[in-house]
Amino acid sequence: MQDFLSKMVGQELDVFCGGVSSLHGEVVRVEGGVLHLKDTEGTLCYVAIEKIIAVWERREESEHRAGFLGSVVK
Repeated sequence: MQDFLSKMVGQELDVFCGGVSSLHGEVVRVEGGVLHLKDTEGTLCYVAIEKIIAVWERREESEHRAGFLGSVVK
Protein backbone atom coordinates (compact mmCIF):
# COMPACT_ATOMS: atom_id res chain seq x y z
CA MET A 1 0.00 0.00 0.00
CA GLN A 2 2.85 2.42 0.78
CA ASP A 3 4.36 1.97 -2.71
CA PHE A 4 0.92 2.47 -4.29
CA LEU A 5 0.23 5.65 -2.28
CA SER A 6 3.71 7.01 -3.05
CA LYS A 7 2.72 7.12 -6.72
CA MET A 8 -0.30 9.28 -5.80
CA VAL A 9 1.66 12.29 -4.46
CA GLY A 10 -0.01 15.49 -5.66
CA GLN A 11 -3.39 13.84 -6.26
CA GLU A 12 -6.63 14.39 -4.34
CA LEU A 13 -7.82 11.23 -2.59
CA ASP A 14 -10.59 10.02 -0.32
CA VAL A 15 -9.31 7.61 2.34
CA PHE A 16 -11.54 5.21 4.27
CA CYS A 17 -10.27 3.73 7.55
CA GLY A 18 -13.56 2.33 8.89
CA GLY A 19 -16.41 3.86 10.81
CA VAL A 20 -18.85 6.35 9.30
CA SER A 21 -16.53 8.96 7.82
CA SER A 22 -13.70 9.24 5.36
CA LEU A 23 -10.76 11.61 5.06
CA HIS A 24 -9.91 13.53 1.94
CA GLY A 25 -7.10 15.72 0.76
CA GLU A 26 -4.04 16.06 -1.42
CA VAL A 27 -1.31 13.49 -0.88
CA VAL A 28 1.74 15.46 0.21
CA ARG A 29 4.10 12.69 1.29
CA VAL A 30 4.21 8.99 2.12
CA GLU A 31 6.96 7.75 4.41
CA GLY A 32 7.54 5.59 7.45
CA GLY A 33 4.11 3.96 7.17
CA VAL A 34 2.33 7.33 7.32
CA LEU A 35 0.22 9.06 4.64
CA HIS A 36 0.42 12.88 4.82
CA LEU A 37 -2.74 14.58 3.50
CA LYS A 38 -3.42 18.32 3.13
CA ASP A 39 -7.04 19.51 3.11
CA THR A 40 -8.45 22.47 1.18
CA GLU A 41 -7.62 24.81 4.07
CA GLY A 42 -3.98 23.71 4.11
CA THR A 43 -4.22 21.68 7.32
CA LEU A 44 -2.12 18.53 7.39
CA CYS A 45 -3.51 15.17 8.48
CA TYR A 46 -1.41 12.08 9.16
CA VAL A 47 -2.87 8.60 8.58
CA ALA A 48 -1.30 5.26 9.59
CA ILE A 49 -1.16 3.33 6.31
CA GLU A 50 -1.84 0.03 8.09
CA LYS A 51 -5.27 1.38 9.13
CA ILE A 52 -6.39 2.27 5.59
CA ILE A 53 -9.14 0.01 4.22
CA ALA A 54 -9.88 1.73 0.89
CA VAL A 55 -8.69 4.67 -1.21
CA TRP A 56 -10.22 6.30 -4.26
CA GLU A 57 -9.52 9.35 -6.39
CA ARG A 58 -11.34 12.42 -5.13
CA ARG A 59 -14.57 13.19 -6.93
CA GLU A 60 -16.32 16.53 -7.06
CA GLU A 61 -17.75 17.56 -3.70
CA SER A 62 -20.20 14.76 -2.95
CA GLU A 63 -21.45 12.49 -0.23
CA HIS A 64 -19.53 9.49 -1.62
CA ARG A 65 -18.66 6.95 1.03
CA ALA A 66 -16.81 3.69 0.54
CA GLY A 67 -19.73 2.14 -1.32
CA PHE A 68 -21.55 0.83 1.73
CA LEU A 69 -24.46 3.29 1.78
CA GLY A 70 -27.27 3.09 -0.74
CA SER A 71 -28.40 6.67 -0.18
CA VAL A 72 -27.67 9.59 2.07
CA VAL A 73 -30.47 11.09 4.15
CA LYS A 74 -30.18 14.84 4.58
